Amino acid sequence: MATGCARLCPVRHDADNGQRMDDSQEPQSAQTPHDFAAQLDRKLDHTNELLQRMLAEVAKTPSTHAIFVDAGYVYAAAGLLVTGTEDRRSFDLDAEGLIEAFIDKARTIFADSRLLRVYWYDGARRRIHTPEQQSIAELPDVKVRLGNLNANNQQKGVDSLIRSDLESLARHRAISDAALIGGDEDLVSAVEAAQGYGARVHLWGIEAAEGRNQAEPLLWEVDSQRTFDLDFCKPYVTRRPVTMYEHEGPAPSREDVRFVGARIAATWLSERGRAALADLLPGHPYLPGPVDQDLLIEAERLLQYSLRGHADLRRSLRDGFWQHLQSQY
Repeated sequence: MATGCARLCPVRHDADNGQRMDDSQEPQSAQTPHDFAAQLDRKLDHTNELLQRMLAEVAKTPSTHAIFVDAGYVYAAAGLLVTGTEDRRSFDLDAEGLIEAFIDKARTIFADSRLLRVYWYDGARRRIHTPEQQSIAELPDVKVRLGNLNANNQQKGVDSLIRSDLESLARHRAISDAALIGGDEDLVSAVEAAQGYGARVHLWGIEAAEGRNQAEPLLWEVDSQRTFDLDFCKPYVTRRPVTMYEHEGPAPSREDVRFVGARIAATWLSERGRAALADLLPGHPYLPGPVDQDLLIEAERLLQYSLRGHADLRRSLRDGFWQHLQSQY
């Protein structure tokens, strides 16, 4: 059997390496330059086909935009333009209607793009939503982001929130265009961060009653600018009726007014905390304008008597306010 197998399956020794090889196993022929070029062409064709498929899928995916609203800027600019004052207590802003108007405008400008959402940036004591902010947060496609308010009713941390959101969305390619409604120079870094990731940033503003209400460095950095005029803003801003207290009875005594000032101070301190008190004390005996205005309005409400034109009573009001705050420090 062994001899017969040897005749049926002859083997030979390779002359070069001495290995046993079957007669059926012939060495492969070397690849010619023509064969290599053909193989390379096939690979290139396959790669191009994959790229074309990818580009076709990308073309089907709509671009996305988002709207970033600095509410403090909108309230101040629209209030001043329509009612002549930046004081929020003097007018009502139809935030829902205005947000819808912004969305409609974006839908027109970014015709081939879909809306991701509207970001509404505002300030609140201890970052706790006010009833108005809660109603805005409940709107579809709207996200409310809150910074803090200091003792002078100034927003803190809003610009950093805008930068964080703009940069994050641009970095993750979640948006291709951003409509930014604001005017603070601190927003320049937010614009630069978003642009660094390929997003286009469009600055929208409210017509200034006089001069400008947007920082020039911000105007220089953005990709486009748009301004909303009085006709656009007027339907969404309504002046509140001014309550006048008739002097039907005798004026309150200084002691009564001082007591009311202390009562208001107690409420003020409980709402804002000792950190706000520490910010306020260095200014004694003067109160920041917004705080002084709040004190006067609340005192008139409690007394049902106008203190306008009564400098002595207003001094007593401030004395009572300060006296209570200093007693708690």
